[in-house]
Amino acid sequence: MQRNANTCHPILLIHGLFGVERIGKFELFHDIKQALRNSGARVFVPQLSAIHSNEVRGDQLLAQIERVLEGTGASKVNLIGHSQGALAARYAAAVAPGRVASVTSVSGPNHGSELADFLRKALTPGRLPEQVAEAVVTLFADFLATLSNDHYLARNAVAALNALTTEGVGAFNDKYPQGLPKTWGGEGRELVDGVRYYSWSGVLQPNVLAEGVNALDPFHTLCRAFSRYFITEADQNDGMVGRFSSHLGTVIRSDYALDHLDTISQPAGQLRTNIDPVELFVEHAERLREVGL
Repeated sequence: MQRNANTCHPILLIHGLFGVERIGKFELFHDIKQALRNSGARVFVPQLSAIHSNEVRGDQLLAQIERVLEGTGASKVNLIGHSQGALAARYAAAVAPGRVASVTSVSGPNHGSELADFLRKALTPGRLPEQVAEAVVTLFADFLATLSNDHYLARNAVAALNALTTEGVGAFNDKYPQGLPKTWGGEGRELVDGVRYYSWSGVLQPNVLAEGVNALDPFHTLCRAFSRYFITEADQNDGMVGRFSSHLGTVIRSDYALDHLDTISQPAGQLRTNIDPVELFVEHAERLREVGL
């Protein structure tokens, strides 16, 4: 059956922490972008700083939204952000709601990440551990930037970490509360200031044997290791973000059997047989089209 994801407004896929659009032949959103385009959507992948605060990345996104609007003649865009990309999307929509038709959070830390809290507590501000960690993270980001040719973008490892903690996102939410649930684990308003808000995310399965061949993927193993640092959502997280922390606007579903990287089908999602993460994006584009977005 021919799919129809020809949305009224272009779709921007926004990467999160350490995300890059392309390194050589590798594209972060490759399968998703191609599937959406094959279904009729206009799709763009803006390049944001791999590590920086939500506001800095949000301002970079706003500038690229303007370029997309100028290039396509569209009046608005649909923003789909993965992980920290969801926070950049929320910022852009709050600052310029007239330019944004919808914001969709995919595994977004909309109430912060307990993993970021653990890392923040493990590092002593202004002392050697933080300085060492910042240097290592920045070097890694510089390496990615060299490969992806985005070395011109600013990077700040400590600002990125602070921006993802429960405290940091709490301060962010005080300024940009659009679409947030009023109760923990609930849903937020779908329509705010003319912008529609949606979210979906996954959780690690209790029984690793139920993961099938996906359990052999090293990134999935890493997510399971990170999951041990969650307390509030100990059994309800994807390895990097808690299930209820991800809620924003209308929650499509927050317990897909997907880890944090599975939700963008890179790379572990390619090993799955029980759920297709790419299909979730196509279905959502169809959902946006059906409501005139």
